[in-house]
Amino acid sequence: MEEKVLATNRKARHDFFIEKSYEAGIVLVGTEVKSLRRGKCNLKDAYVEIKDGEVFVEGMHISPYEMGNIFNVDPLRRRKLLLNKAEIRKLARDVDQKGFTIVPLKAYLVRGRVKLEIALARGKKLYDKRDAMAKRDSDMRIRKALKDYN
Repeated sequence: MEEKVLATNRKARHDFFIEKSYEAGIVLVGTEVKSLRRGKCNLKDAYVEIKDGEVFVEGMHISPYEMGNIFNVDPLRRRKLLLNKAEIRKLARDVDQKGFTIVPLKAYLVRGRVKLEIALARGKKLYDKRDAMAKRDSDMRIRKALKDYN
């Protein structure tokens, strides 16, 4: 199954510990799909909310399609995500009881359909972020030293 990545949320992996990820369909209108195919999407400030047994993504910015004129919709509108009931119940239970949050990680195409990878995540503290940056920095130095050595 080949997937084409349309947008990623790199900030999410920096700010959160990712526990479990899910693939969700997303309800879009035609001009949004055309704009997404051109890569005009931003997940940076997006988050996922559960209301009345339905899952919605908020803050996902899809730029208006240039040739869409009257068919364009609000770029920051609330969009419904498509998950089965058991997954929704499990996500709602974890968010309520364990203090998790749900963040979108990436938007991609699978067989012509737009999917959103969402994740159950726990927020990182400042010292966790510093540790991750220090580890990444030291790993980069080691790789560079090994490359120079060979």
